[in-house]
Amino acid sequence: MSKGRLEAFSDGVIAILITIMVLELKIPQGDDLAALRPMVPAFLAYVLSFVVLGIYWNNHHHMFQATDRLNGAILWANLHLLFWLSLIPAVTAWIGESVSAPVPTAVYGAVMTMAGVAYYILTRTIVSCVGPHSTIAAAVGKDVKGRMSVVLYAAAIPLAFVSWWIADAIYVSVTLMWLVPDRRIESKLSQ
Repeated sequence: MSKGRLEAFSDGVIAILITIMVLELKIPQGDDLAALRPMVPAFLAYVLSFVVLGIYWNNHHHMFQATDRLNGAILWANLHLLFWLSLIPAVTAWIGESVSAPVPTAVYGAVMTMAGVAYYILTRTIVSCVGPHSTIAAAVGKDVKGRMSVVLYAAAIPLAFVSWWIADAIYVSVTLMWLVPDRRIESKLSQ
């Protein structure tokens, strides 16, 4: 499989996931602003997950710009990432419907944790294929931000049973941490 095909497939999957999420939003029952109030939790969950998927899409794109070859392990690692990302619409709908419930909040964190682990595995699989002195290896380095994200997501899982809003604050914090595009790969590609 060519790199372009893998990127196009991944782009398509992420686009479908975003479409599924927006289709899960319900139409307001009424014709005034008060009709929007019951939709706020689901909409906020949608916004958070939309941004998360956008971050994964953006970083995936940059990572494959710096990758010059593929192997079967990379294809499987990419599918592993897409599997966890494909669960985001379901957990987004669940957390949007039961905003203060600990189990949906914890499951959201579990999916985010596993997506982060899968992205880390994909990164390491690419570095293993292209070599430790490659552009991608230099750009990713020790990937402190990626590792910290997984740790924070994992910490949010048990914290969801203590306080759902603490867990949600962690999810938002990790998202904000990644909102600023990762310049490591772009800077290495421009050298």
